[in-house]
Amino acid sequence: MTKVIGLISGTSVDGIDAALVDVTGGQTNLTVQLLAASTYPYPENLRSQILDVCGGVSLSMAELAELNDAIAQEFATAALTINQKYDNKAQLIGSHGQTVYHRPPSQQLGYSLQLGRGEVISNLTGIPTISNFRAADIAAGGQGAPLVPCVDLHLLSHPEYTRCVQNLGGIGNVTYLKNQPLRPSQKSKFKSKKEEEVVTSLASLRANQKSKVKSEKEEEIVTTLASSQTVLGWDTGPSNTLLDLAVEHLSQGSKTYDKNGEWAASGRPCQELVETWLKQDFFQQKPPKSTGRELFGKDYLFNCLTDAEKYNLTTADILATLTELTAASINHSYRNFLPNLPDQILLCGGGSHNLYLKERIEKLLVPIPVMTTAEIGVDVDFKEAISMAVLAYWRSLEIKSNLPEVTGAKAKVMLGEIHQPIIGNRRDK
Repeated sequence: MTKVIGLISGTSVDGIDAALVDVTGGQTNLTVQLLAASTYPYPENLRSQILDVCGGVSLSMAELAELNDAIAQEFATAALTINQKYDNKAQLIGSHGQTVYHRPPSQQLGYSLQLGRGEVISNLTGIPTISNFRAADIAAGGQGAPLVPCVDLHLLSHPEYTRCVQNLGGIGNVTYLKNQPLRPSQKSKFKSKKEEEVVTSLASLRANQKSKVKSEKEEEIVTTLASSQTVLGWDTGPSNTLLDLAVEHLSQGSKTYDKNGEWAASGRPCQELVETWLKQDFFQQKPPKSTGRELFGKDYLFNCLTDAEKYNLTTADILATLTELTAASINHSYRNFLPNLPDQILLCGGGSHNLYLKERIEKLLVPIPVMTTAEIGVDVDFKEAISMAVLAYWRSLEIKSNLPEVTGAKAKVMLGEIHQPIIGNRRDK
């Protein structure tokens, strides 16, 4: 088994998610065991600087270099901290870094900038580090995102049920996983009690469908298939980034997020506004597609607030309407761009804790069961970090792991750049 640390800080810039995992196999028999996971917040001054840069504040080249290295140092500290929990046994690090700019391809290649240099992380930790995962896919004409559907395919597919894995991070993105029967040599080791409930629910909806799930969730996550012919994925639109910006603005800085969606739940969404917003170009664009703060940031929020003025909405109504936009954009994506609606929806990311948002997704996509990835064995808060560990592991084996049908790339490529520590710094010396 190979112990790998996965690191990522998402569009919300909440902090660095770190996951230490044991990985074995390749793409046909992948096994992942989560050993430890934790989130390490950025120092407040560094977080503020990152958010300023994401918002378009200019930097000199010297300031950019300093910021790049400061982020790398925080990532290295996170890796060292979590690695100490297992006696410094990690053999590899996969670091996504911090996205500060993302431009999807149009008439030219796309561009995506993640700060937190892999070579700095490698030398500070003494552990080989793989970073800059998006670059190779972009160079092949792809969006460079989302990159986790290939991992979702191997960790979250089901032999009987078609699933949508809906990440509710700073930006929402979906992975569509069509059901594929297991081959005789394959056995899935992760099934939960919740899945048994879902089977019963689906059986009542489909007269001819009968199945039982008997085993409980285990700690190991094992792949169920290797084909990528039935996987789709794209960014669905805004999620936590827009909602957090709204909460901070509407509370005049006294709050940074809507805990459990309680504030939004006390309001009433303006459906007319949501319908107007959904007519915007991004929501109508067919996949492959990706987005970020460049579109759904402060300027977008202020445009939404301007649109809302004539409706005399309360602050709770405004937040409920923006939450409804996230739910409605997911519903719109599924109904317009999927070949078929899924049998199950699995939520993950910070937004999966937003109970009001979950309720709205359930309402718009009834009768599809809406669960979380945690209910079938994959932590909702660390799925992305686990995915970075797997991508790094695959890169170390020279396995091509992008999915052209997801990103629009012209070819399958190996993702990530390998950085070896200076010999004197290596942990295995």
